Amino acid sequence: MDRIFTLEEARLLMPDLLAKADDVVEARADLVELQSALNQGTASPLGGLPEVKALEARLSETLGWFTAEGLDLKGIAPLLLDFPAQLNGDDVLLCWLEGERELRWYHRPEHGFAGRRRIPGDRGGTDPGGAPAGRS
Repeated sequence: MDRIFTLEEARLLMPDLLAKADDVVEARADLVELQSALNQGTASPLGGLPEVKALEARLSETLGWFTAEGLDLKGIAPLLLDFPAQLNGDDVLLCWLEGERELRWYHRPEHGFAGRRRIPGDRGGTDPGGAPAGRS
C-alpha cells in the first residue's frame, strides 16, 4: 500500500528532504556543466566522463530516496515532489517545489500543480521551536 502522510509527518520529513534536495540541485548543475563540456570537447575543472558517471549515480541514489520515503517525484528540473495525504478527509497531494523551504501548499490529484492552494490554517509555518519560520 502506498504511504499516506499526515501533515505533521510530512513536515517532520522536511529537514531531510531539504538536505537531499540541495544535493540534487548541486549534482544536477555539475552534471549539466560537465555534459556540456564533454559535448563541446572542452575541458572542465569538474572532470570528465568518470565524474559524469559518478554524478549520474549520485543523482539516481538521491532521487531514489524520495520515492523510498513514499513521495511522488513529479520533476527534477525544477525538483517537484508530492506527499500523498488527506486534508479534512479529502485525498490531496501536499506539494513541494524546489526553492521552497517549507511545506505550505497542496492540490487535489485531479487538479495538478495548477490547482495548488495554501494549506488551510497555514499562517507562514513555524520552526520546530514554535517561532515564525523564515523571519529574520
